[in-house]
Amino acid sequence: MTATVLRNCIALVGETLACDHRRPLDVLIKDRRIAAIEPAGTIRDAAVIDLSGRLLAPGMINSHYHSHEGFQKGRTENLPLELWMHYVRTPLPVPLNREQSYLRTMVSALESLRTGSTGVLDDMTLGNFVNHEMIEGSLQAYEDLGIRAFQGFAMMDRPIIDNFPFVADFVTPEEHARMRALPRPDPDEILATTRQLAQKRHPNSSRVSVIASASAPQRCTPEFLTAVRAMARDLDLPVVTHVQETRLQVITGQLFYGKTMIKHLHDLGFLGPKTSLIHVVWANTDEVKMLADTGTSVQHNPWSNLMIGSGVAPVREYLDAGINVSMGSDGCCATFTCSMLNSVGSAAALSKVRDTNYERWLTAQEAYRAASLGGARALGLDKDLGTIEVGKIADFVAYRTDAPAFVPLHDPLRQLVYGERGQGLSDVWVEGERVIADGKLTRMDEQALVRRIAAAVEALVPTYEAAEASVAPIHRVMAEVYKRCETMALATPTFPARVG
Repeated sequence: MTATVLRNCIALVGETLACDHRRPLDVLIKDRRIAAIEPAGTIRDAAVIDLSGRLLAPGMINSHYHSHEGFQKGRTENLPLELWMHYVRTPLPVPLNREQSYLRTMVSALESLRTGSTGVLDDMTLGNFVNHEMIEGSLQAYEDLGIRAFQGFAMMDRPIIDNFPFVADFVTPEEHARMRALPRPDPDEILATTRQLAQKRHPNSSRVSVIASASAPQRCTPEFLTAVRAMARDLDLPVVTHVQETRLQVITGQLFYGKTMIKHLHDLGFLGPKTSLIHVVWANTDEVKMLADTGTSVQHNPWSNLMIGSGVAPVREYLDAGINVSMGSDGCCATFTCSMLNSVGSAAALSKVRDTNYERWLTAQEAYRAASLGGARALGLDKDLGTIEVGKIADFVAYRTDAPAFVPLHDPLRQLVYGERGQGLSDVWVEGERVIADGKLTRMDEQALVRRIAAAVEALVPTYEAAEASVAPIHRVMAEVYKRCETMALATPTFPARVG
């Protein structure tokens, strides 16, 4: 591979994201890795790309979103998780063919790439059966776009309606039986499919790979959680699961297990390195110690937690305990955006309303490091990804410093986190390949892609409307469950997650 030098840029270098914008650098890419970082103008014998007036930042890893929400962006608002979630897991399913899945995946992947993410972790729900065409379409989208992707399948083995307490109090036995009988993927087939794909597409060797995902403890039997953990261990895969995103989920753990879901996972031996608990908005001091002691990561989704009213996670407490924190956007039906620039800005800003002690507020450096190095570390890939350092894979992003967020330029990192939202993004490299050059995709015609997405969505609108209408009976029940659980006390106090 031809060596390429990125000439005369400023860069956020190393774990500290150090940057002296008065002393530009040359960054040499060779064999998909960073081969050298030297003062500007000193690297010779390489093809030159002039990055004067550019800020080079390590690519963020959007460590949590759901591509299955791509066609439903903008279709819901102002619903808490336990009511909202049924609109993307509708009783009347919306099965997609390979082309539709391909385009639906592109919705979130394209926005992620254009807002500073060089990698994404897609926790995709499969619908009511294991749709291999849909899986293949999603993986192909990531291959074609050039982004790094980690694909999970949100595996579960319990009927959706059995994920919540008190449902039987608000339905007739016949209604309950109908809800429990709704079709869902065969859990053994999902495990087998994940195992088969991961052997060909392993995160340690493939840009587009497959990981293990157990949707959430309340959606899985203990036996199934143990099976997912065993598969991840056997294949050396990262594993993710949603945990204690909402207050209702803490109540659910009390009622289902007589303990919190984090303690439940701990007792099953599920926690450990390369394991990420998604959200963890509600947690107590004992749980923080469990996570720290086992080397488990917490996956922070600040904008999502705001948009569906889940609360504000105690990120400072996690960092103080030595827990690795990564970051995600969550799915765009709930959040309207998969922008990780939005997520890092939200994370740093939200910390300022959780704590009156301003010395404990998150810094721009801590937020961005969680989104880059923290994401790589959660996946066990921090030797290769997450920072701009010699020897690392060349996954990074360039921003124009004449863009509004950086004018006048005083602190590039702070201005990136708090001010930039993608307007200034000019270039993206993934595995040393320039997949966005001077603001344009290098692998495909973006406008043609957008037209294909629009046509596919237009054809499916009546199907989505019918599917969303089928939610009405479950919505009525979940509204009652939500109200009842809000009146119940938590058995163990948690760190405050709500303001006021």
